[in-house]
Amino acid sequence: MIKMKIIKTVTLILLIGIFIMPHLSAQSSPDTEPLSDLPEIGDELIRIYEDLLGDEEYLKSDDFFYDDSLIDDQTLVPDDLSNDPFTGFNNQGLIYEEDDYYFDEEELFYVPPTITIEASPIVENRSFDDLFPGLSPNLKAYVFSNDGLKYAFDKDETPLLAPNPDSGINLLTGVLEKSPSHIIEALVVVPYGLRELDMLDVYNALGRIEDIKDHTVSVNGRETVIFTETTRLESSRNRRPVPDPPPADTLPYVETMYLRFRDAYMGNLFLRGVTAISLYGITYSLTNFTDIRYFIIPIMKAERFTAILYLEPVKEGVLVYSMSGLYLPGFIADRINLTTNINRRITVLINWITESLRKQERAL
Repeated sequence: MIKMKIIKTVTLILLIGIFIMPHLSAQSSPDTEPLSDLPEIGDELIRIYEDLLGDEEYLKSDDFFYDDSLIDDQTLVPDDLSNDPFTGFNNQGLIYEEDDYYFDEEELFYVPPTITIEASPIVENRSFDDLFPGLSPNLKAYVFSNDGLKYAFDKDETPLLAPNPDSGINLLTGVLEKSPSHIIEALVVVPYGLRELDMLDVYNALGRIEDIKDHTVSVNGRETVIFTETTRLESSRNRRPVPDPPPADTLPYVETMYLRFRDAYMGNLFLRGVTAISLYGITYSLTNFTDIRYFIIPIMKAERFTAILYLEPVKEGVLVYSMSGLYLPGFIADRINLTTNINRRITVLINWITESLRKQERAL
C-alpha cells in the first residue's frame, strides 16, 4: 500500500510539472507574479516530499495525510485551463467534488465566551489602558500607528500582549484549542475620524467581505495583490458565491458564514467565519474547513488554522486585537519564511478593517 502511494504521488507530481506548471508560468500577470521570497516554496515543497516519500516511518505518521482516493482518471484535466489558473478548479488543480470536503455544520466550533455583567443597556466605552494596562510607551506607539503591533511566537512561548484579566478578552485559549505550531498576535487602535462608531457600525464594517480583495501590501517596493477574490459562499457544501448582505439594523447574537479567499499563491482557501457579540465588543473567528494545499501538495489539514479578531469601540478609537494560530509540519515550517508571509495576510485584513471603518463613518 505504501509503495502504491509513493508511485501515485510521484506520478501526480510529474503530471503537474508537465501539464500545469508551464501554463501557470505562461499566464502570469504583473498583479499575480509570485513574491520574491515565494517562488522557492513550491520547488522546495516538491523536493521535501520527494525525500520523504521513501521514508516509511514518515508515511505512517500523522504529518502525512495524502489521500490517494482523490486520484483517478477524472481528477486531472490538463487540457481545460483558462487564463485564470484557478478557474474550474478547487485547491490548485483538483476538480471540486461536493462530498470530498463535507463538513457537518452541527459540529462544535469555537464561539468565544460572552461577558456576563449586570449593567444598564447603555454601556460606557472603556479606554485602551483599561484593556491593556502597563504597555510600554514604545509598544503603545506601535499600537496607535497605521501598521499596528505584530508579534510571532511558537506554541511553547509567551505572548507579548496580556489583556486585563477583568476585561473578558481571551483569544489565546481559542487559538490553542487548534494545537498550533505557530502563533501571531496583532493589536491596533483605529482612531475615530468623522464620528465615534458603535458596535453596529463595527459589525457592518466587518460585513464587507468583497472589499478584502481590493487591499494590497508592499513587497520590495511594489504594491502586490495577495487575495485576488474574496466572497461569501452559500454554505460549506454548496459553494456558490453570494453577495454581501445590506447593512444590518440590529446585531445578531451569533452568526456563521462560509467564505472563499482566492490566494494568489496558495489558491482557494475555504474558511468558516463565526461572529459573536458580547457586552463590549465583537469577536470574529476564521477557520479553514478544508485542507490547504500548494497545488496537490497538502500543507495544512482542515481545522488547523484559526484567526480570531476582537473589535471594541474604546474611547480612543476602535480597538482591533487578533491572534492567529496554524499548524505546519516542521519539515515545511523550517524551510519557508513563515512569519513574513502570514504577516502580509494579517496586514491585508487590518487594512481592510481600517478602510471599512472609515467607510462606516461616512455612512450616515
